[in-house]
Amino acid sequence: MEMENQLLAYILLVNVIEFFLMRVDKQKAIKGQYRIPERTFWLLALLGGAIGGYAGMKVFRHKTKHRSFTIGMPILIIINIALFGYFITALG
Repeated sequence: MEMENQLLAYILLVNVIEFFLMRVDKQKAIKGQYRIPERTFWLLALLGGAIGGYAGMKVFRHKTKHRSFTIGMPILIIINIALFGYFITALG
């Protein structure tokens, strides 16, 4: 049970970070400041933060014109869910 709780805490944390970074990058874009590299968003999404990234895209209307994000994030959500489901099943 402890491993499942740690995995769920990790999933929550990485998604909150991804969501928050979407907000920060949107604010930087509005102000014309130095931006967060897209590879940062993709890395966090690959590490389980795709839901947070997609939510950040929708809430902050950020990266919504980038086809790679509008298609890639939903695909990574499916992959993340499948992998986390596998890990939770394997741990249990």
